[in-house]
Amino acid sequence: MKAAATRLKEQGPEKPRAAGRQPTVETELSAEVKQLLADGQRERAAERFEAIVDRQQRRASRIAYHYLRDPAEVDEVVQDAFLKAFLHLPSFREDLFFQPWFTRILVNACLDRLKARNRRARWLTPSDPREGVVAEEPPSHDPSPETTLLAKERRARLETAIDQLPTRQRTAVILSHLEGRPAREVSVIMGLNESTVRVHLFRAVRKLRGLLERESWATRGRVRAPGRGA
Repeated sequence: MKAAATRLKEQGPEKPRAAGRQPTVETELSAEVKQLLADGQRERAAERFEAIVDRQQRRASRIAYHYLRDPAEVDEVVQDAFLKAFLHLPSFREDLFFQPWFTRILVNACLDRLKARNRRARWLTPSDPREGVVAEEPPSHDPSPETTLLAKERRARLETAIDQLPTRQRTAVILSHLEGRPAREVSVIMGLNESTVRVHLFRAVRKLRGLLERESWATRGRVRAPGRGA
């Protein structure tokens, strides 16, 4: 990854809150925690911040898993992101929403973890980075083992394709298509305007289609290969 291009924190400033939008529960809680910190009530602030963690934990873990695919690393990076958010709450702008602000912190933490992983990989014996990914996924509730297997295979192919996207395209896809966030919110998280986000999404979807189609043709070719000499 190129350092200047992959750091979302180095993008432009966050956009102001849209007129008429009401603050979320997390935003109101963060304002309360910020005030408690300003008053020197750090222990009480930490207790109130736990309410934010409870509300955002599952979503944060899901986003981190899209990047890291390793449950142990996901737990570590999510905890680190919450800690960093708590420490930086004094600088949180109350006219903005907490969720995009925190998501930017989380995504940057994931990108940092991936960069560190890639640096380690250059010094270690090469191995398949996707080994064991499917087995580590949360258990599925599909009724049929065959359906579960096919779903896991499709998900693994999609994850492999997403991993090959440039960083900005991958982030746009994860937040918009996998997390269902609107382009307006994605633009705040990434520090880009909405039209630029849509361009990244368009290019990402086009590239994903090409990658998945090539993978599908290669798979069919391997299946047919034994019969060519029949």
